[in-house]
Amino acid sequence: MRVIAELPHPECKISIFKMNNKFIVKFEQGALEQSYKIAETDLTGGGTNDVFEILDEAFIETVIGRFKAMRTDFIATYKRYNY
Repeated sequence: MRVIAELPHPECKISIFKMNNKFIVKFEQGALEQSYKIAETDLTGGGTNDVFEILDEAFIETVIGRFKAMRTDFIATYKRYNY
């Protein structure tokens, strides 16, 4: 798996990898991460530019919202474990 691009964003790190005819888009925020796999054959041109088109601001905002939910869930379970 190799990094083929990074997309700058102020709220999370976005990396695009390529492996076995798939693009893997990884979002990282602190200790949390989300990844999405996209087959090359699912893209019209099959290239990195198609991946950039999919990653619009509406999708990224959804991912950031999911990070907030993930953090809330983890904090709740951590508190149950420690208290």
